Amino acid sequence: MQRSGLLSKVTFLSAPRALADWAPLPIRLIVGFGFVAHGYAKLSRGPEAFGVVLDALGVPLSQLLAWLTTLVELVGGAAVLAGAFIPLVSVPMAIVLLAALFTVHARYGFFSVKFVEVNGNGIKFGSVGYEIVLLYLAGLLMLVIGGPGRLSFDTWICRRSK
Repeated sequence: MQRSGLLSKVTFLSAPRALADWAPLPIRLIVGFGFVAHGYAKLSRGPEAFGVVLDALGVPLSQLLAWLTTLVELVGGAAVLAGAFIPLVSVPMAIVLLAALFTVHARYGFFSVKFVEVNGNGIKFGSVGYEIVLLYLAGLLMLVIGGPGRLSFDTWICRRSK
């Protein structure tokens, strides 16, 4: 059976390879910036304050893990932004995400945006579910599988070593 008309002339879901090489860049920028922003927030308040939160959640070694989480978010986020060592830094980053998913977010369901109240003063949001955690995990997985892309530290190092 032959297709006719416009459908036969359209190439579905294919981008030129030159564009595909740049596809990881927005994922790296969003995931990397998100991690750095969360790590910086913890650092600016003092990781000890985050340790109190972890302790309230029943997490053992809460002060040590607060510092480790802060460092993973800052160093891992910066590495993702640069496109450097992504398979290596993704492991501790995924551990941090999974810990957050199971200790905090899972009990609030999937959705990250929940309207509790809308009034003249604005919108009040409810507890955050695990939707964004899954998006971060998916972004890391895609970067591990597909590589960091053309504009990355790893690609630059590979080109220099040839």
